[in-house]
Amino acid sequence: MVLRPDDQLTPRRDNDRPRDECGVFGVFAPGEDVARLTYYGLFALQHRGQESAGIAVSDGSRIMVFKDMGLVSQVFDEAILSSLTGHVAIGHTRYSTTGSSVWRNAQPTFASTPRGSLALAHNGNLTNTDELEDLLARSRGEGAAGGVPHKRDMDSSNDTHLVSALMSLDDAPLEDVAARLLPRLVGAFSLVFMTESTLFAARDPQGVRPLVLGRLETGWVVASETAALDIVGGTFVREVEPGEMIRIDESGLHSARFAPARPKGCLFEYVYVARPDTVISGRRIHNVRVKVGKILAEESPTDADLVIPVPESGIPGAIGFAAASGIPFGNGLVKNSYVGRTFIQPTQSLRNMGIRLKLNPLRDVIEGRRLVVVDDSIVRGNTQRQLVRMLREAGAAQVHVRISSPPLEWPCFYGLDFATRAQLIAPGLSVDEIRRSIGADSLGYISLGGLIRATHVPKEKLCRACFDGEYPIPVPHGAAVEMGLHAEEAPSACAGHGDAEFDRDEDEA
Repeated sequence: MVLRPDDQLTPRRDNDRPRDECGVFGVFAPGEDVARLTYYGLFALQHRGQESAGIAVSDGSRIMVFKDMGLVSQVFDEAILSSLTGHVAIGHTRYSTTGSSVWRNAQPTFASTPRGSLALAHNGNLTNTDELEDLLARSRGEGAAGGVPHKRDMDSSNDTHLVSALMSLDDAPLEDVAARLLPRLVGAFSLVFMTESTLFAARDPQGVRPLVLGRLETGWVVASETAALDIVGGTFVREVEPGEMIRIDESGLHSARFAPARPKGCLFEYVYVARPDTVISGRRIHNVRVKVGKILAEESPTDADLVIPVPESGIPGAIGFAAASGIPFGNGLVKNSYVGRTFIQPTQSLRNMGIRLKLNPLRDVIEGRRLVVVDDSIVRGNTQRQLVRMLREAGAAQVHVRISSPPLEWPCFYGLDFATRAQLIAPGLSVDEIRRSIGADSLGYISLGGLIRATHVPKEKLCRACFDGEYPIPVPHGAAVEMGLHAEEAPSACAGHGDAEFDRDEDEA
């Protein structure tokens, strides 16, 4: 059963920030208010997606799904949560990539199967959807994928609908169906799905997107980040392994492997996506970002009077930069906490003033001073250009921009909404040319080697594609062409997945 309120909320976007696609959450806890636990878990994952939110709950006999456009706090209220009763639940927060920001793209999805009902939520992006659509059509004996819209229309939610539909075709136990289907999925996926009585979780063989397992007093919880375990009182147990499927029911926790692990965790999770209080690969993200700031100060030193962050994502890096450089740390920008990544920008004039609605300079702090401004990344350069101009208007003597990631030169196919290469500022421009474009007195990026060193994760176990163009999972040729990738520039991006040598080391350079 799928419920939907009549009042839709207006989708919102921030066009100059990297947009992370989704957050997922699942809980199996008899005797607990699992809908409310999921609600709190989604609060902790709100940063991963702000366009829609949804929760599916089962009481053992039926699954109920409630989802809508908007933030978690806008979608759910006390009456709705009270109506979602049961012992197993999954939840989802979403930020779309290329598809429309409409209700039909909200998750979890719901499907009827020969065995009962299925609800499913997904974080990531599949790269072989054309093949999966053909498989679904053949399985159904249809000329099209049985009403599942093409990915051009529904972006990653198409992935979710496809997987749900393919899991619904067989009358075998869902565990067996999933074990056969999951090896056929190519791309990045962290999945949580459920029947009336069982919770499942699965992670792609590369483990691109994060997924963790936690213990509750009366059950188990899975989530995109450890921060979501913390908020519901869960104890971190371990990460869900790449290529692993977990099943949780009344008999306990069961683990099965559907593919060998070939770890390629997303490096950008450390830069921007994950919450600072989240732990990935045994390292708290805040500590990694502080280390990044220290390395950045070593690699791109400058003479200045004050180090200020671009709140909130620039704060840890600025702390590290100040500590390593000896330049005092200060708060030179005040953020409006009620205007986040999701501010409505219906006109060009409002879009141009968006930075002023989010950030306001403290003139008394910055006037007459040489500033080091630390930010997490530069996508198109619009935000930094406006920020530099605003700081100069407020009296800054100099503005030195330091970035806690290398230049973003390649689009992401695995769950982050990076634009085509033509829309990114870094490809084809030198650092000095970018500096002139944004109007800064100097510009420095951390090196790729410095960023990797800060994570304490071996280079060969990280996906670095947005920085170096080395795609660990083959990208369909058609998509590569559409995104501005060419074989001579990024040969690994244009390989057909059927011919891929997944086990080879792609990090020899």
